[in-house]
Amino acid sequence: MTEHLIQPFGTEHEEYLRDESRTRGSADCVGLPSTESEVVSIVRQSAASGQAVTIQGARTGIAAGAVPQGGLVLNLSRMKAVGNVRFDEGRGEGLITVEPGVLLSEVRDLAAESGLFFPPDPTETSASIGGMIACNASGAMSFRYGPTRRWVKSLRVVLADGDTLSISRGETFAHGRAFELVSDSGRTISEKLPSYEVPTIKNAAGYYVRDNVDLIDLFIGMEGTLGVVTRAELRLIPKPGAVNGLTVFLPSQEAALSLVRALRGEGVPGIAAVNARPSAIEFFNHDALDLLRKAKSQYPAFEKIPAPKPEYHTAVYLEYHAEDDETCEEMVLAAMEAVMELGGSDDDTWFATNDKEMESLKAFRHAIPEAVNLLVDERKREYPALTKLGTDMSVPDSQLVSVMAMYESGLLDARLESVIFGHIGDNHVHVNILPRDMDDYDRGKSLYLQWAREVVSLGGSVSAEHGIGKLKAPFLEMMYGPEAVNEMRALKRLFDPEMRLNPGTLFATS
Repeated sequence: MTEHLIQPFGTEHEEYLRDESRTRGSADCVGLPSTESEVVSIVRQSAASGQAVTIQGARTGIAAGAVPQGGLVLNLSRMKAVGNVRFDEGRGEGLITVEPGVLLSEVRDLAAESGLFFPPDPTETSASIGGMIACNASGAMSFRYGPTRRWVKSLRVVLADGDTLSISRGETFAHGRAFELVSDSGRTISEKLPSYEVPTIKNAAGYYVRDNVDLIDLFIGMEGTLGVVTRAELRLIPKPGAVNGLTVFLPSQEAALSLVRALRGEGVPGIAAVNARPSAIEFFNHDALDLLRKAKSQYPAFEKIPAPKPEYHTAVYLEYHAEDDETCEEMVLAAMEAVMELGGSDDDTWFATNDKEMESLKAFRHAIPEAVNLLVDERKREYPALTKLGTDMSVPDSQLVSVMAMYESGLLDARLESVIFGHIGDNHVHVNILPRDMDDYDRGKSLYLQWAREVVSLGGSVSAEHGIGKLKAPFLEMMYGPEAVNEMRALKRLFDPEMRLNPGTLFATS
């Protein structure tokens, strides 16, 4: 039954050896199922032979979680079935059931046809739903709407032996840290969850455990280490009646940080707190704007991206969602009062009130990581082992100013080129170190490690949205400690006794 589903690895399968981390692996064979029953057949055959299995979706991740280390690649991109959108009048929200290979862009389009909205907003809209669930993806809009976890109503999971599990939100909870799950075959899985405490900040590092946790959350952010998600029921909400965006240019980074804090309702001396909460707060430092200016002058692909004036120092992007245009306008005006108090102005702000204008502002935001990748690819021609070093760390609100100062001083002392941008509303920015040679690369890796230790000491997370994958496994132990990682291994072994699913992801298997 499985012969046609599993193919020996050949040159036509090269794409399955890598993801957007630009890391390359190896594999012996490839499974390309189209249905859950085919996943079950493949998983059972791999179990019988003791073969390692690497689970993949669209391979848009940047932590190498989808990069195989031998064995079988199980790619779910052909699992594209989609159910009808249903609307729950009582809850005022919609529901849609999808298989893991369905893309974020496809879910958004289907939701929009029914006047609904799927809030998770990772930068890459070609991400698959299965991949988003695997790492609990978030993005710009998580400031208001939270990560993928909040929008998953139910899951179907194929376990390491081919058994299946159906789990719905609000139905199965741990009792303290003790838990019990019953598979579809009637097998009981029971034990205690790990004892570590998950930080309450934006976090995508390790298994989501806490007292009395809803057990569906154990399988969101597990990065394919406990089972294979084959179906997900997603929550949808009514599409906002009005969406406005504004990119604000400010005279200094200090002014930008003060604006962020004021927009979050914090007390900032001399600035009134803003009651209108944005849906997204994004940040672009001076170096990021400079890189984009250079990219516009060098690459035709950037011609249509709006050009920041030479005098613009730092930018903050805000997005507001409301029931109607009047309410949205009031929110924007309230934000602009704080902007002007901090040295900005209407003339130095780009406004968007319709879809076309919004596309332009979002293209500006997405152009910066594209410019980073182009620059690094150019440098790789001389130094093939070179890669960018991009952080994905977050800290509590109270530590935003200090962590930004830490990044700035570290880069200056190490004499490293960089850009900083990202989801500053959640105290989660991406510091992209841009090495010019391998000496820079080594200093950058050392600095990243130093920052990770400091972020952990501040109560932060070493991975806010991209997951741990294989590249950041040492950081997971740094964050929780070796005893906690051993507890994670024990939990994995309960579901996957031979440790065959996604080996090397999250932690070394032994």
